[in-house]
Amino acid sequence: MAADRALDVYWHEETLRHEAPAGAFKLASTPIAGDEPHPDRPERIENIVRTVEHAFDDRSRFVPVEPAPRDRIERVHDPSYVSWLEEFCAKGGGRIEDTTTGANRATFEAARYAAGTALAAARAALDVDGADGEEAIPYALARPSGHHAQSDRADGFCFFNNVAIAAAAALEEGAVDRVAIVDWDVHHCNGTQEIFDDRDDALVVSLHHDHGSWHPTYHPQEGSLDEVGSGAGAGYTVNVPLAIGTGDRGYEYAFERLVEPIVRAYDPDLLLVSAGQDAGVVDPNGRNLVTRPGFRRLGERTRALADDAADGRFALVQEGGYQPSHLSFATLGVLEGVLGTTVDLDRYGTGDPFDWLDEPVEHAKTWIDAAAEAHAERWPVE
Repeated sequence: MAADRALDVYWHEETLRHEAPAGAFKLASTPIAGDEPHPDRPERIENIVRTVEHAFDDRSRFVPVEPAPRDRIERVHDPSYVSWLEEFCAKGGGRIEDTTTGANRATFEAARYAAGTALAAARAALDVDGADGEEAIPYALARPSGHHAQSDRADGFCFFNNVAIAAAAALEEGAVDRVAIVDWDVHHCNGTQEIFDDRDDALVVSLHHDHGSWHPTYHPQEGSLDEVGSGAGAGYTVNVPLAIGTGDRGYEYAFERLVEPIVRAYDPDLLLVSAGQDAGVVDPNGRNLVTRPGFRRLGERTRALADDAADGRFALVQEGGYQPSHLSFATLGVLEGVLGTTVDLDRYGTGDPFDWLDEPVEHAKTWIDAAAEAHAERWPVE
């Protein structure tokens, strides 16, 4: 794998102004504990910026973006929901009913800019050439994340579905005929699934905890093997529920067993990756054990898959990751993988200083084998 690509990071400082209400971690306040910042903190993105500047300063650039136009947002979101969110934020925001999702006055514009990063990254992937005409990996450094946002509601810290907006724009503007979305965030991409549920021009593959529905109204989807899409989209939702404790070897096995053969068979014109690093070994919002080297392998395999199945056209879109320090190590791993390089960090070398638990590999493989068996009637998985 060549290691001569540059990295184009699409982002905007406006995304740092979004702030969800403080409370008991992601929950509402309680008298038995003092309030703490919401886990979707600006430091998440500030740390990734530091990571890029330190590790890839000579081969990266930060590319400012415009906020997503309303008509592109409304390709996947109901206009009435978009108007409601704008008004909700204009009034100061707050927590959305009894959910873990909340906003402030800046959230609506921050979410538009986040969607703008995904639009720009997808467009760059189709243009192929990046900074100054050299081949570059497009990375949308989006905040708020997007993959839980459904067509008519916010959910899971997400307001606009960034990756879905980018995919829909590419499809409806005629740039591509088929888009594959691979989501390795530890949480099910219920919003992306809902938006493309009845379509065959978007394949959605999700590797996630088997957490099921976490709210009857705002997150009704289960992420189960039974949710495969409907109508023309039947078979184009590929859920891969993972066992608690799945780590580096389990995720690589899932790629080998399911992700790669299914994406190749689908033969997309564009591959978009919802890259949430909350499967990391110490993430407080997940229970999986992926380390920096494991994320590096995911990056390597993603780039190889894009080269093989999508003529090299792919983009990364940031999703979750809520331990700010480990998010830097995990995202460094992803970027090392797609760029075909390894960075030797002072004090920490090329490994992960947070790695401390053994992965139950055989247990993880049992779950992945069950998913492969379920999807084998529609896809060429062995």
